[in-house]
Amino acid sequence: MNNKILADTASDLSEQHYNELDIKMVPLTVHLEEKEFEDGKTISPQTIYKAMREGKSPKTSQASPQAFKDIFTSYADSDQALIYFALSSELSGTYQAAKLMEQEVKEEYPDAPIYVVDTKCVSIGLGLVILRAAKMAKEGASVEEIMETATYHAEHMEHIFTVDDLEYLYRGGRVSKTAAFVGTLLKIKPILHVENGKLVPLEKIRGSKKLLNRMLEIMEERGTDFENQTIGISHGDDLETAEKFAGMIKEKFGVSHVEIEMVGSAIGSHSGPGTLALFFLNKPYK
Repeated sequence: MNNKILADTASDLSEQHYNELDIKMVPLTVHLEEKEFEDGKTISPQTIYKAMREGKSPKTSQASPQAFKDIFTSYADSDQALIYFALSSELSGTYQAAKLMEQEVKEEYPDAPIYVVDTKCVSIGLGLVILRAAKMAKEGASVEEIMETATYHAEHMEHIFTVDDLEYLYRGGRVSKTAAFVGTLLKIKPILHVENGKLVPLEKIRGSKKLLNRMLEIMEERGTDFENQTIGISHGDDLETAEKFAGMIKEKFGVSHVEIEMVGSAIGSHSGPGTLALFFLNKPYK
């Protein structure tokens, strides 16, 4: 019996990924117009982006602790190893909820092979880590091998992204109201990255034409071994720009595989429509 990988929907993986690699999924919660939805199950990203374009403000909350308890208990009961690679603990309480339920389940099943990992990653940056782990699990790798390789990928995963409207980051508490107003007025495009699991501003670009080229420059400065890894791109309902960007990456770096996915409802509720995010390793693929 192979080891099982658990992912949350902040990984922005598609249903095809979950099915092909037998990944178990736990949804984050999205709140819209006083209704509660399960990300990836009962609400689509397009619904969220449409609502945001209409001026609505969706909210999110961590995955249900009870969902974790039910999942962990079922695997503990069958004595099958389960490794949960969580969204960065700096961006959500989901990791803490999972750790709490892990401890609770292990009070009844002290030797349960349940493992919870804080990846410090998000979106397809997290998704690429999970895909690597799931492929290893499917090939029969041990828990130790999976966790060592996946942790290496998580530690060396670069997240470079921009948003279409700073207002969305303001609503999520990421920038001040003044910065959001001035940025929108001057058509400033922020470039941000993830540092120790937190969203951190990197630089500002005036005008969208320079933006993709600057993101490519940052990729060249920070990344390595592009030919051997899968590059990730996630987008906030802007497939055309994502595909254009993927073509630029393939041409510049000789990359053979770029994974393009839409930013899901949970992450998209904070980043907004028009988000473009780039993910790659800054150390050789393992």
